[in-house]
Amino acid sequence: MSRLRVLDLRGDRSDPRDRMPRPRIDLEAARAGVLDSIAAVAADGDDALVRLTARFDGVDVADGLVVPDAVLDAALDDLDPGLRGAIERAADQVRWFHERARPADWEDVRDGARMGVWHRPVTRAGVYVPGGKAVYPSTVIMTVVPARVAGVEELVLCTPPTGVGPNGSPDGWPDRTILAAARLLGVDRVVRVGGAQAVAAMAHGTASVPRCDVVVGPGNLYVSLAKQLLAAEGRIGTDGYAGPTEIGIVADDTADPAVLAADLVAQAEHDELATALLITTDADGVAAVERALEQEVARAHHRERVEAALAGQGTVALVDDIDHAVAVAEAFAAEHLEVHTRAAREVAARIRYAGTTFIGRDTPVSLGDYAAGPNHTLPTSGTARFQGGLTTASFLVPVNFVEYDRPALEDLADSVRMLSDAEQLPAHWRAVEVRLDGPSR
Repeated sequence: MSRLRVLDLRGDRSDPRDRMPRPRIDLEAARAGVLDSIAAVAADGDDALVRLTARFDGVDVADGLVVPDAVLDAALDDLDPGLRGAIERAADQVRWFHERARPADWEDVRDGARMGVWHRPVTRAGVYVPGGKAVYPSTVIMTVVPARVAGVEELVLCTPPTGVGPNGSPDGWPDRTILAAARLLGVDRVVRVGGAQAVAAMAHGTASVPRCDVVVGPGNLYVSLAKQLLAAEGRIGTDGYAGPTEIGIVADDTADPAVLAADLVAQAEHDELATALLITTDADGVAAVERALEQEVARAHHRERVEAALAGQGTVALVDDIDHAVAVAEAFAAEHLEVHTRAAREVAARIRYAGTTFIGRDTPVSLGDYAAGPNHTLPTSGTARFQGGLTTASFLVPVNFVEYDRPALEDLADSVRMLSDAEQLPAHWRAVEVRLDGPSR
């Protein structure tokens, strides 16, 4: 049984972007639902959040949306020591990477004029941590740590109330591991609400959810659309389109079929809408990958989810050579890109567009998902062609500054005059002229 649809691109160097595997989604219906949720939250605030949480999550949160300190403290106290150590180690790795990736302020002098850029952190950031199909304390790390590195003053975390108590039954709170990670990393407020309504609350503000300057974090289609729509209104800044996950793998005949299969399944277990694409020069090796996939799928904990993702979006693209593979990988612009080839570092460096590139056999995407250092909130659906992943810059506002003295103003004045004349905006020139006519200080 073949798990991967074959896309044979050999001999075809035309633009393959429209043939890349993507999940089939009714965007119009999803957008309509998201707009309804946003409008409800904008109109009714907390009351709408309570209604929508009951509707979508089946949980009554009328007794309070904000998770009490006592619940957060208990979650941290009960956290397994080994898991706490893993969270702390991962946070340290992520902090190290993001400190080095933080944009630097600069200033310089040119022709007597001083100018440069200051990077100012936003005052309040909202972070979204998904729930439902999986538990993501790693997303707490990936959103909270770079925000703190950037210098954000206040952090609000929204996550759905899909946790369970000691008896395994839903208890109306978010997952305890998420709560523990939030407490450990110093989140200021945790709100038990998810979905598009959570994004709307952080954008508009409610009695329980303070209005945020930016909202970041991965999520499902509805969360991603809500971020896009509210950013388009100018209500929030955001980190790009981080929707259903995807992996692209570039491989040649040196790649290990068992490794390729394991990595395809690792991303497919996230979601039925996950995309798994293998781009290979080795058509003869596809059968070995398929055999390894059968073994990996059979042992998968979330087998039905994996099978649905592979049936919907699992694809092997056959290409002529490495040059062709590079072109197809750029067209796909994967959220996660792995390179399993001879001279893997050199090949990886040639592929211009990807959320994060993982180079060589010993660098699985799982490292980046949890603890390597770079962020796991990354652009999906081909948006890596023009958008990067979450960084400290997502929480910083670059402010340009300019300071001219009289000689520098005189030196540039003629250019301003001629351009203002060309654009028929004489008041622009007058603003310079009046300074030149006045006293020199």
